[in-house]
Amino acid sequence: MRHRSIPGTRGRVRPLTLLGDAVLREPCREVTDFGPHLAGLVEDLFATMYAAEGVGLAANQIGVPLRVFVYDCPDDEDVRHLGHLVNPRLVTADGLVLRGPEGCLSLPGLEAGTERYDHAVVEGFTVTGEPVTVHGTGFFARCLQHECDHLEGGVYADRLTGLRRRRLMRQVTRASWGR
Repeated sequence: MRHRSIPGTRGRVRPLTLLGDAVLREPCREVTDFGPHLAGLVEDLFATMYAAEGVGLAANQIGVPLRVFVYDCPDDEDVRHLGHLVNPRLVTADGLVLRGPEGCLSLPGLEAGTERYDHAVVEGFTVTGEPVTVHGTGFFARCLQHECDHLEGGVYADRLTGLRRRRLMRQVTRASWGR
């Protein structure tokens, strides 16, 4: 019996882009080449996400402006969701709007109560070009929405207003990595 390889074991850990890096603010380009370079990128994304102890990572968070993200994230019932999406499109975000703590590997050490829907559906492709639809609830739905935002040039701080936003931005300027 063949065992599937664990994602990221063949990848290399890449430096994370941080809030202030221009690549985080630009919408990412569609992937058009589903060859070995893309497979290597997905491996690097997994390796980097695991090294940083995250639950999701978009390609622009390692400086690559392509529409790709990986995830290894539990939902609210502690069911593990593991995978990747190429050229993902958020097709549904609905249900209850819940405010919950949200962090980001591009804003290390910080988090803020952020409102997200508790259900999300994302359509995209696998690294080999097969169509795939991913359904998420609870924390996993939050993760899917968060990563889709990255590919549009957004970060969770953009969803904050008022005191929450001011507090987070003060923390960013005080952070050792803040710009």
